[in-house]
Amino acid sequence: MLVDQFGREIRSNKPILEEIAVQTVRDRYGSYPSQGLTPERLARIFKEADQGDVTRQAELFEEMEEKDLHLGGILQTRKLAVTGLEWDVLPASDSAEDKKIAAAAREMIEYIENFDDALMDILDAVGKGFSALEIMWEISEGQVWVKTLEWVHQKRFTFNSPQGLLKRPRLLTDDAPVWGEDLPPNKFLVHAYKARSGATPRGGLLRPCAWMYLFKNYDIKDWLIFNELFSVPMRIGKYKPGASSNDIDALKRAVFNLGVDAAAVISESTMIEILESKVTGTNSSHAKFAEFCDKAMSKAVLGHTGNADSTPGKLGAEKQATELRQDLRESDAKALMKTTKFHLLTPWVMFNYGPGKGVPKFKIHCEEEEDLEKAAKVYGILVKEAGFEGIPESHIHDRFGIPKPQAGEKTLRLRQPGGPGDDAPAVEKTAHKADVPDDIDNLITAQRYIDSLADDALARGAIDLSAIEWIVEKAESFDDLQAMLAEVYTDIGMDEFRRVLAEAIIRADLKGRTLA
Repeated sequence: MLVDQFGREIRSNKPILEEIAVQTVRDRYGSYPSQGLTPERLARIFKEADQGDVTRQAELFEEMEEKDLHLGGILQTRKLAVTGLEWDVLPASDSAEDKKIAAAAREMIEYIENFDDALMDILDAVGKGFSALEIMWEISEGQVWVKTLEWVHQKRFTFNSPQGLLKRPRLLTDDAPVWGEDLPPNKFLVHAYKARSGATPRGGLLRPCAWMYLFKNYDIKDWLIFNELFSVPMRIGKYKPGASSNDIDALKRAVFNLGVDAAAVISESTMIEILESKVTGTNSSHAKFAEFCDKAMSKAVLGHTGNADSTPGKLGAEKQATELRQDLRESDAKALMKTTKFHLLTPWVMFNYGPGKGVPKFKIHCEEEEDLEKAAKVYGILVKEAGFEGIPESHIHDRFGIPKPQAGEKTLRLRQPGGPGDDAPAVEKTAHKADVPDDIDNLITAQRYIDSLADDALARGAIDLSAIEWIVEKAESFDDLQAMLAEVYTDIGMDEFRRVLAEAIIRADLKGRTLA
């Protein structure tokens, strides 16, 4: 029996082409719950969501992202950390059919007009607990395609029913404005985020951040009042006993005008006094509390305290402040891969290839970047010092992302000592291009080529090779070799001596290979 993402039996293998979540009057904002938000009101909003009605909670969460710059910024960082990664579509197996299906699936995804935006919409669940996108299917040339993925506001759904709280959302419509309707099979991509165990409406990160958002708003309001009271001189108007109401009103206007227009007309018997604030500096308590709230929200969303913890000029501080913790990035990516495969690729494969076919994997490359330089050193130690011979070439190509050369394709070769760019220019590399095989595919051929280069370099010199060979035979170390050469060749310049030394090293290397 075939089932959809909610475990319901699929009775039809044909996609629903018409739009289900059409725009209604319900999409308009009616409450703006962030206005006049208090702890009591916030608790009531959360209680409504716990009972399945997520309308006001969804509107509040959207307002929080819009009004709090820090909160909106870290949520965007959390999403972009995943949407900015490279993705691929992998076949279910190595069979030719599965590879064909995977290639077609990738073409289908690339055909979706707003796929990059859709990934961002799917990750809206990180903050709000869940997200839903309507899949707009279309049929072209006998094939089922996805034209767009349309985001549907969370307030269009309910988790409430006559039987109690539901685990999956129901769509609110004009025909079912209270309990909603079951989502049609294979029509909606629903992604849930679980920051903690419990009901889906409580799983988003904006739920705990809402309290910090509320307290920060109180703090900022008090901060603004403080600045208004103590950053601007206070004007005090004094009138004598027996002053008329007209005189008092004129004095009031003069005091207020001095705050804006800095000009007033008063009688000679009236006095206006301007008092300077005795508070010096700034009130750091408000700034510290706002920073505390930002740190708490960053800890919940990014896994660290974010920009509030960064120290200007400190190495790595700015980078750490804007990065998402790697385990959170991988968790978001894996959840997104699972949802995309199950809610999008599975029905697409069924529509086009029938039930029972291998469903491709939607792969997001979320692995942490490897230090390739360190890896290369480890492989070098394994091969050169430990003599390890069990490393396949294919593994090296895959590990370092180096493509395998095609037949007849030019490849980079190991540069010999004394080649172009070396400090010892005496042994210049001469071209044996006619003798270089097009494809050096085994060690014997490569070794013969290296030996030919060395022999050619030695043959070109006018130096007594027999003397060099005698020194090589007698020398017991590199330092000993260098000292003996300096004693024999005392009348040559430094450049010529470097040439002699280079040729001696080549000769010693050849001698060592012969003895080996």
